[in-house]
Amino acid sequence: TFRNEVREFIRENYPKELEGIGSREDLTREEFLAWHKVLGKKGWSTPAWPEKYGGTGWTSTQRYIWSEENARVDALMPLPFGVSMVAPVIYTFGNEEQKARHLPGIRSGEVWWCQGYSEPGAGSDLASLKTTAVRDGDHYVLNGQKTWTTLAQHAD
Repeated sequence: TFRNEVREFIRENYPKELEGIGSREDLTREEFLAWHKVLGKKGWSTPAWPEKYGGTGWTSTQRYIWSEENARVDALMPLPFGVSMVAPVIYTFGNEEQKARHLPGIRSGEVWWCQGYSEPGAGSDLASLKTTAVRDGDHYVLNGQKTWTTLAQHAD
């Protein structure tokens, strides 16, 4: 069955050094990405993506089983910044060059995205953000403040 296939794959491939980890805030970039890279090689790092961009083609029930089996062993899942936040915007609205440039690295775990949402007085409420980007020649100058960006120290 699908559940057995997933359970066996996790048992055989989940990085041993990640088993039973405590605080995840102290992990290195390599540790955060270890399982993601295994999943990328298998083609399972982006199960919710459309198949034409590297998704698995799984049903919603299969995705649920996948999540449940990973939760059962407390697996460190691929971070959402690239996989769940920026990639859907790129594959939905990006041009072919942007898709070709960014999606493979997100899927494989070779590229780590972060997104600078949080601002004083706004938190992560995107409608309340005040930061602007002003074009200056061939680049942009950002004006505003950020409170923090989760795990940005590891991002590319």
